[in-house]
Amino acid sequence: MNFYERQEINRRRTIILIAGHAAVFATLGLLVDAVFLGFPGAGPSFPLITTIALMLSLITSWFAYYRGERAVLDSLLAQPLDLDDGEHRQLRNIVREISLAAGISAPAIYVIPDKAPNAMAAGRDPEHAILALTSGALVLLDREETQGVVAHEIGHIANGDTAVMMMVSVLFGSLMMLADWSRRMIFFSRMPTPATILLAIPAFFLALIGPVLSRVMAMAVSRQREYQADATAVELTRNPVGLTRALRKIARTRSPLRGATRGTAHLFIVNPLHRRADDRVTRVADLFSTHPPLERRVALLEGRAA
Repeated sequence: MNFYERQEINRRRTIILIAGHAAVFATLGLLVDAVFLGFPGAGPSFPLITTIALMLSLITSWFAYYRGERAVLDSLLAQPLDLDDGEHRQLRNIVREISLAAGISAPAIYVIPDKAPNAMAAGRDPEHAILALTSGALVLLDREETQGVVAHEIGHIANGDTAVMMMVSVLFGSLMMLADWSRRMIFFSRMPTPATILLAIPAFFLALIGPVLSRVMAMAVSRQREYQADATAVELTRNPVGLTRALRKIARTRSPLRGATRGTAHLFIVNPLHRRADDRVTRVADLFSTHPPLERRVALLEGRAA
């Protein structure tokens, strides 16, 4: 399978996962509205509770979408490039050449003062994007490996992954809010008719498992975007070897990145928190991880190199 085929598979899987996410949210929302506001015709026809949950989550995500990258940079103590430093000049040149290959404007470049090798990208579109590497990555990686890592991050920017993950965040946040409301309302309310009791049972069940199912799907979307960015990096560099070697080096020298959180982990090329589950190539360990196992990513890249 070449990288074009891999990209198409990842796009389709992302669409299916987001559609599934939306379906879970819509199903729970309609059940909750039917239980507490009545069926269409018997009560308000407008899904009021569902809409309120969606709007509150949208407002929260909007602020993260437009202001998030600056907050992340501040939390990581990231600094702009120092062009008196040879490694920083080389990073700027690599970012410019990969951005040109991707057909986008070069993102603002930062260096995170941390020995843990890693890289990240964020921003709502290419014109407002930022790209950052840790000082540890600049020391550890040679030019070819840095090029692979930069191409991966620019792949995220070019593929619009921030917008995709914002959509997932809105759905996830809305469903969490709706599930919490519905559990409380079902527990404390009185069900006057057999019809509402019958609806309350699946609504309560979905309110219990919905957040878990939603998180699983959100993590699956995040993993597919990582595969997609790997495939895009191969397309931009025509060289899977650089990224493969970089991932292998990072895997050998893993340490937690100071300032990284669960909320920002999906922005990095590898999980900066480095949980033990990330090293296990199993379906169960994979379910709640933001990134695919490094071994699997390396195997796919080596297959393309062969």
